[in-house]
Amino acid sequence: MTRGLFISFEGIDGAGKSTHIDRVAQLFRQAGRAVVLTREPGGTPLSEKLRELVLHEPMDALTEALLMFAARREHLVQVIEPALARGDVVLCDRFTDATFAYQGGGRGFDWQVLGQLERMVLALPDGALRQPELTIWFDLDPLIAAERLASARVPDKFESQPADFFAAVRAGYAKRQAEMPDRFARIDAAQTIDTVGADVGRLVSDWLKRTAP
Repeated sequence: MTRGLFISFEGIDGAGKSTHIDRVAQLFRQAGRAVVLTREPGGTPLSEKLRELVLHEPMDALTEALLMFAARREHLVQVIEPALARGDVVLCDRFTDATFAYQGGGRGFDWQVLGQLERMVLALPDGALRQPELTIWFDLDPLIAAERLASARVPDKFESQPADFFAAVRAGYAKRQAEMPDRFARIDAAQTIDTVGADVGRLVSDWLKRTAP
């Protein structure tokens, strides 16, 4: 049986990651793989309801983190683990790294407490944690991201944060990458969309060659 693959796409709002998920999905589909496209917070009916609360309602930082991990647990149990068990490719628009970046970096919430929640929520029966095998980080200067978002849509409570918030989020992603460098791959998201797309395609192709059984 073909083994399942789990790839996450990370970056601040406006970095363009969502645009390239579909391109990566096409690469796998052309290779004959079943692909599950999903997102966080969200991915299940319950998790989508929690997403609306997190994105639009004011709340305490711990409440926000708990809701993020509650949505993630539901997503993991209902969508991600079954897909991986089937041998599918799971492409997720954000995963746990986003919580460390946004709540840990942007909000300044306790990094160690987030780690405790991560170990509780992502634990597998063998004691390991379910992490993406590859995380593609679309790194972008917050000022450039703000320009891109200016006319895109009505901002949610995160998108409407000032540039220094996103600078802290970016630093949170960098810290997370330093902690788990083996699965992180940084993409310069300030490049043209075609250049970024080409970089992502090469990155995924090279990673598949290196990790092939």
